[in-house]
Amino acid sequence: MSETIRIGNCSGYYGDRLAAALEMVEGGPIDVLTGDYLAELTMKILYDQQQSRGSHMGYVGTFLKQLDEVVSLCLEKNIRIVTNAGGLNPAGMADEVEKIIAAKGLQAKVAYIDGDNLMPHLDSLAAEGEELRNIDRDIPMSECENEVVTANTYFGCWAIKEALDQGADIVICPRVTDAAVVIGPAAWKFNWRRNDYDALAGALAAGHIIECGAQCSGGNYSFIEEVPSFRNVGYPIAEIAADGSFIISKHENTGGLISVGTITAQLLYEISTPAYYNPDVIAHFDTLKLEQIADNQVRVSGCRGSSPPSTHKVCINTKGKYKSGIEVLLTGLNIEKKAELYIDQIFHNLGGQEQFDEVDIQLIRSDKENPATNEEAHAALRISCTSSDPKKVNRLFNAKITELSLATIPGNTSRGNSLGGGKETIVYWPALIDSQKVTEVLHIDGRTQQVLPTQRLGFEEIFYQEVPVSIAPAPTGKTITAPLGTLFGARSGDKGGCANCGVWAKTDEAYAFLFNFLTVDQFKKLCPDVSEYEVIRYELANMRSLNFYIKGILKDGVSSNNRIDGQAKSFGEYLRAKTIDIPEVLLGY
Repeated sequence: MSETIRIGNCSGYYGDRLAAALEMVEGGPIDVLTGDYLAELTMKILYDQQQSRGSHMGYVGTFLKQLDEVVSLCLEKNIRIVTNAGGLNPAGMADEVEKIIAAKGLQAKVAYIDGDNLMPHLDSLAAEGEELRNIDRDIPMSECENEVVTANTYFGCWAIKEALDQGADIVICPRVTDAAVVIGPAAWKFNWRRNDYDALAGALAAGHIIECGAQCSGGNYSFIEEVPSFRNVGYPIAEIAADGSFIISKHENTGGLISVGTITAQLLYEISTPAYYNPDVIAHFDTLKLEQIADNQVRVSGCRGSSPPSTHKVCINTKGKYKSGIEVLLTGLNIEKKAELYIDQIFHNLGGQEQFDEVDIQLIRSDKENPATNEEAHAALRISCTSSDPKKVNRLFNAKITELSLATIPGNTSRGNSLGGGKETIVYWPALIDSQKVTEVLHIDGRTQQVLPTQRLGFEEIFYQEVPVSIAPAPTGKTITAPLGTLFGARSGDKGGCANCGVWAKTDEAYAFLFNFLTVDQFKKLCPDVSEYEVIRYELANMRSLNFYIKGILKDGVSSNNRIDGQAKSFGEYLRAKTIDIPEVLLGY
């Protein structure tokens, strides 16, 4: 690559490693430092911050600690900084950034973007016919009985590019898409046009890969034996070329691993269809090519792009009902009888199950026969109650359970977990808005400038046409029963109320087996706890991968469901633990 832009990411979520920013800047050459701090639930956390500490808050404060460490070096090395840490209050974040710069006696041009906040416009949008229909449940916003607390449009990259065009050293973004902080600097570097869709699609793929920080560098990777060290896992760098192809790497002398496998895993993370939607372009992940070109260097090329969709996604959070509960350990013999007695007893003391809007009871049989340790004798009983009346799940609720401690089943032991604590749940409401009603607003040099999305500029629509892919015949012959994870990797995560589980093979022969074996029916047979949900299978033969999209399994997001793993992060490893019959030839016998 003769002329490229090197974009390093130092954060994948609110709470990621603080030292990563300084390590990225000091560890080797980069042109742009990015950080992704926002998730759907994070927007509600920032809202709570504003309610408790004042309207001047609502941004990611930990970013300011990182900036304080790196801003001098970044200005010295001419490294631009682009982040979505502005959250609900990018203007307030920009003010704090200016204070840090002034306190150091430095000069820098700081820009911020807003216009994503739809809260002041919900009534007028409804009057104009915008339903803000829940894309998971297919219900219009008018049927939502909950109070809306945040509503933010996912912006794209073009206001970021405009800020950099005008000389911004630091760009503070609101709820832009995770990949926008990468696409924007690449579009600035190469002055891409709005309809350079293949190049933009490549940058979108790069942004999706590095947006979660160390997760593409060996973090959370299925084949842990391949990762040389999990100490000081290096954060990723995307070196992007003018045609949108790129190399993913990390700084030398860091832990972790950059491989075709780790990049495949991240490409499969939290997606549904291989056509990956973004307000600037649709990237077709089933067209890209992965090549290991050196140790800890993977080249990604050939990603095709199509015109962006006619809508922008909106992240809406609403106040749901109140929830509380308990997790109790059941030990030893007669686990099911103990559970039955305990459930009957506590609900009798509480005044009956029927008073609650929802009761969820889970008996998790982690106990073993003839246990070797006390811990191996435990099963867990989780009881969660939801009500629109906070008085029914407040401290008295827990007190009514606690007062039975010496009058109940033998070995009664609580985990001390109130499973909601009587607080409101957060109901995530993913929706779409007509892009014709979206405008990004850039603030720079004391001026305010509107930046229109591509959808409002009248470009001719261009759609990549899929090319059918043929799959080799599956291997046959004698089989051996072994865990699915012996051969196949997996990566799973949440998509609002839905979850995805991507599965990939390392060889063409193994993929041929996977392709034919792991149907939706077989997926449900292996994982019967998803049998009641609609599951869609997507195929990405270019990455020897399948992606399973599980609709509704997470209800209305992490706060509203009662799963132990409310974001389905562990589901892929659960699938890998299932035993299947694998042809001997694939196992090297």
